[in-house]
Amino acid sequence: MKFTISGREKPQNESIVSYIQRVHKNVEIDEVDSVFAFTEPSSLYGGRRFVGPELQPSDIQELYDYSIGFRIPFTNNYVEADEYNRNILYLDKYHRPGNSVILVNDQLTQWIKEDFPEFKVEASIIKNINSHDKINKALELYDTVVLPTSINEDLEFLDKIEEKHRITLFAFAGCGLNCPSKICYPSISKFNKFNGYTDFECSQPLKEREFRGKVNFDLDLYQSMGFDRFKLIEPTASVTVER
Repeated sequence: MKFTISGREKPQNESIVSYIQRVHKNVEIDEVDSVFAFTEPSSLYGGRRFVGPELQPSDIQELYDYSIGFRIPFTNNYVEADEYNRNILYLDKYHRPGNSVILVNDQLTQWIKEDFPEFKVEASIIKNINSHDKINKALELYDTVVLPTSINEDLEFLDKIEEKHRITLFAFAGCGLNCPSKICYPSISKFNKFNGYTDFECSQPLKEREFRGKVNFDLDLYQSMGFDRFKLIEPTASVTVER
C-alpha cells in the first residue's frame, strides 16, 4: 500500500523524513508516495487556513532524495484566470515527475493539466464525490479521486467501484465523517484569499449531530478489496495495518 501523508504538523526544527518516521511508526518510508503541506503563500490553498509555510526548501529536497513526491494542496473552491496566472511560477517550481496537485476546481485542473503535464492531479475529498457516477465522471479528468470518509464504512459501495487503484481512502476520519454540509471548506477558501474575510463556518453548532471523534479504519480490509492508496492527515498511532 502507498500513503500520502500530511506534513502540516511538522515542527520547524525537524526534518520531514524524521517527522514521518517518528509519528507514523507503522508506515515504512518506502510506502510513502507523497507529502502535502503549505510552502510559499498562495491564494489557491484550501482545506486549512494558510498562516505560514509548513515545509521548508530543505524538506522538499529531502522528499526528492527519498523518491517521495510533493503534493500541492490547491483545494480552493474559487479560482479566477488572473489568479491562476499569478501562481504559474509556483507551479513551475515544483513541476516534475512524482509531484502532484490536489484540486477541487475543475477549471483549475484543466489549466494545470494543459500547462504542467508532469503533475498528477487528484480530486480532493472537498469535492464530495459520493456516487459511482460521480467517481466515473471525475476519473475522466483526474488521475485519482479521494472519497469522503463516510463511504469508508459502505463496503458494498466500495466493492462496486471499478478502478479501485485510482481511489484514495482516508486511513482515519474525524469530524467530517458525519458532517452533511461541510460548510467549513468554502469559508476557508474565502479566508485564504486574504481579502478581509475572517469568518470560520462550521455546521456543528447549527444542529445536533452525531460526533464520533477519531475513527481508525482497517486498511488491510480495504487492501484485500483492491484498494492500495491511503491518506494520513494528522498524527495517529493506531491505524490498523497488519505486517
